Amino acid sequence: MNCVIFGAGGWGTAMAIHLARQGHTVTLVPRRAEQALALATTRENRDYLPGHRLDESIQIGLEPAPALMDADLVFLACPSKGLPELLRVIGPAVRSSEARMAISLCKGLDLETLRRPSELMAAAFGALPVATLSGPSNADEVADGLPTALVLAAQADEALMREVQAAVSGPTLRAYTSSDLIGVELGGTLKNVYALGAGLCDGLGLGSNAKAAMLTRSLQEMARLGEALGARAETFLGLGGVGDLMATAHGAWSRNRSLGEQLAKDPKGALAALASRKEAVEGHRAAESLFRLARQRGLDAPILACLHAILYEGLDPRAGVFALMTRDLRAEA
Repeated sequence: MNCVIFGAGGWGTAMAIHLARQGHTVTLVPRRAEQALALATTRENRDYLPGHRLDESIQIGLEPAPALMDADLVFLACPSKGLPELLRVIGPAVRSSEARMAISLCKGLDLETLRRPSELMAAAFGALPVATLSGPSNADEVADGLPTALVLAAQADEALMREVQAAVSGPTLRAYTSSDLIGVELGGTLKNVYALGAGLCDGLGLGSNAKAAMLTRSLQEMARLGEALGARAETFLGLGGVGDLMATAHGAWSRNRSLGEQLAKDPKGALAALASRKEAVEGHRAAESLFRLARQRGLDAPILACLHAILYEGLDPRAGVFALMTRDLRAEA
């Protein structure tokens, strides 16, 4: 297939390398002209995915319309905060293209509207089917060709889903399909917040018992919130839920887990440093959007509320843990 990827961060670049490995025609479109020039010249994304050479077959684009010529699949790989602007720029060109599906690689809600990526894409792209590709997926490992399993979620024609599933999959990456687009998108957003909590456990030196308990209760909270927002609870037991949560909560590469660890040691310093970071830490923004969404819907989410208070209200991390441990006793289910 002819694949176009908008966004040349680590994940977008890794997906370009993977798709080219499968024999697809791939065009990678960075946001900035200077980045496009650097990629075309060096054949390496030294800012976001150093050490991985871009195959000569990967084309570097800049303008949406030429890049989308003859495109079959359109991938959006920007941070969630940049998605509205990207859609504004590429929306008209995508609508007038012959693309068959647009696939989000984004994880997060829009802070202004609290809408999921697929909802923003559907509004921008009209009748074009939209999907998300999510799950435990460290960009370096995907680029290295290490075994990876993801979930492709959409409410689309089954024949098209099977075709896209086959196109994305290969010997090193296996894609499962799901019709629970809401659940997979919420799972990819929620897990970043709870991975911050795992990092807090590490940074505070609370031990394996505490981290395991926090992640188990977080998974239960994810499923409960997801179901209340229209998802299927069982989706959170799959790759887009517990799979992504475990990878992000334990991976040494995880920016969200690392931020939690830094928050435990120096809350003000960790939050101040976010502004100068090259790559987005999605859990920080996700805690704000998800907390507002839960409050708007009247949903009880004590772990989410605690993490939000640590991030945005100055709550001391140890005091937050104490508050969770001294809540009213109850049955597990």
